[in-house]
Amino acid sequence: MTRLATLLAVAVLATSGCAWLTGGKSAAPKAPLYERLGGTGPITAVVNKFVTIVGGDKRINHYFAKADLVQLKKHLIDMVCQASGGPCEYTGRDMKTAHKGMKVTGAAFDALVQDLIEALDTFNVPAQEKGELLAVLGPMKADIVEVP
Repeated sequence: MTRLATLLAVAVLATSGCAWLTGGKSAAPKAPLYERLGGTGPITAVVNKFVTIVGGDKRINHYFAKADLVQLKKHLIDMVCQASGGPCEYTGRDMKTAHKGMKVTGAAFDALVQDLIEALDTFNVPAQEKGELLAVLGPMKADIVEVP
């Protein structure tokens, strides 16, 4: 099982309200993921670090060679903010349209996830929040990857 698959499985278990783990009692509601990530400031810091890591990653940086990095960062911040339950609104293109013709491979997507995990780890994002964020973003793989 890949690291991404493991993290996604943990996230699903962590967020599925596993009543059998708590003896049938529901746990107290927790704050939205956006709040647990710290809000827009920490999300911005993670995205900035992520883009820096990707820029140095020879496995995938060619996909971003012509990207407007200011616009890319803005879209990524808005995407993570919105996906985690925050007040931001992602206004960029849908993932399928944005990546059409780029011939993104499954290995390249996995490398991108590894870079995101590295950025999250840089800021000591707890495992539960990291897993939940990856679980929210993971389904985008189907719209991004064109070459399995």
